[in-house]
Amino acid sequence: MLLSEIIERERRFKLALRAGLPILAFIGLVLYAVILKNIFIAMTVENSVLLVGIIFVTVYFIFFLIELSAAETLLDQTTRSFNEKAFMSKLLSYKASFVAILNIQNIETIEEQYGIDAKEKLLQYLILTLNNFLKKDKSISPIIGRRYNGEFIIAIKNYSKDAFIDNMRSFIEIYKTVQNIDIDYAFAVVDGHESYEKILLHLKDLLRIQENNDDKQSILSPTADIDQTKNIYEIEIEKIEQTSIDALQHKNLLFTFRPLFRLKTKQIDIYEVFVKLKSNDTEELLPRVYLPILNRLGLSREYDLTIVKHVFKLLKELDENISLAFNLSPFSLRDPLFQKHFFRTLKSSGVLASRVIIQLYERKTHHDLSGYLKTLEALRDEGVRICIDNFGSSNASMDYMRHFKFDMLQFDRDYIANIQDNQSNMILRSMIDMSKENRILTVAKWVDTEKQKYKLEELGVDYIQGFTVHKPLYEDELLAKHYTTGGKI
Repeated sequence: MLLSEIIERERRFKLALRAGLPILAFIGLVLYAVILKNIFIAMTVENSVLLVGIIFVTVYFIFFLIELSAAETLLDQTTRSFNEKAFMSKLLSYKASFVAILNIQNIETIEEQYGIDAKEKLLQYLILTLNNFLKKDKSISPIIGRRYNGEFIIAIKNYSKDAFIDNMRSFIEIYKTVQNIDIDYAFAVVDGHESYEKILLHLKDLLRIQENNDDKQSILSPTADIDQTKNIYEIEIEKIEQTSIDALQHKNLLFTFRPLFRLKTKQIDIYEVFVKLKSNDTEELLPRVYLPILNRLGLSREYDLTIVKHVFKLLKELDENISLAFNLSPFSLRDPLFQKHFFRTLKSSGVLASRVIIQLYERKTHHDLSGYLKTLEALRDEGVRICIDNFGSSNASMDYMRHFKFDMLQFDRDYIANIQDNQSNMILRSMIDMSKENRILTVAKWVDTEKQKYKLEELGVDYIQGFTVHKPLYEDELLAKHYTTGGKI
């Protein structure tokens, strides 16, 4: 039984007991008067009606309080875990060592495919099973609350965080399929010393970081030492938040440049810009870690504008045959004020607009597609090239392709990694053919082997990027090679 159910039963029992005390006292007084004191109460019609009335009012009052108690229950009616309000209240006295969030990411798909009843039965089963799974260790007494839909909060005290994470990983592995339904989980853990609202913000940040993280493990630069890497489920959000703010304020951004090799000309004329944040303790934070936090803090537009200014300044110092491709947030691009700053900076820089390549990546199609496409058209009208990143990884990329002619597209890395697979090869070939018909340049990233390079050249890809081309360059290296006249790497 869930702790929430035990507490709810205790609460109702105490309420019923408090409500029943008046009638018990009344009955006691009557018995005392009649039996012990021999006080004769004539059972006249008037007294009988009065007695029945008192009993009725008392019993009605008891049931009214019980019904009111049920209406103000602590429980989520589907899973029998705490509702969010009750969880927040319980957390104040629980003194949790850490708090976790468990999110069933495909819950809406489950409801669409199997119906509401099946979804609710699944959630009820999962939470009861999770509770029993955790309580196999007698030292754990978790409290579990449901926020909404498939999102649950778990509080634990007096237990090892690492052991809890291992337990959660085991649970997710064992119960990834339940009742023939595949379940897509995500979870994260933070310390429990903050307010519930702040804990929740940090947990949501961690979930967003996981969505952006490919390997679910390293949150730092690939060049960081092994002992510096932290578990993706329990990284120090507060530290990263402060680091992100400080780095943006002091412009502590580290730029590296990944060369794109054009197979037809055997030349490098485009570099992809990759940005990391530098912290005071020399760690380098990757975008998939700090971008969700900057977005929450409302700093993504300032961050994007900082990148724009730096890229335009750098382009002035490079050979005119070199272009730079860089990511900008769709949220920034859709902001009229950001657009104004962008065009003003571009004009004042004197840089040829065609040397600027903006990379876009969205998992979901924007609801105001026509308005967004007008923004992209305005960029194109100025000569800026538009590239869609991670093409083929979501339905959004295809939606945009149907309504907008991009200048470039970069294939999702899975197609390159699995290029020897017939199915992946066939899909990649069709996307390349479609691009050629529409005169769209194609880019294959993460090309790490000669076999991949040969196969991509055979398929007709325009550009490749990866270790078969060259390692990423730092800014001083880029300037050394392309400051005056273009050179080969």
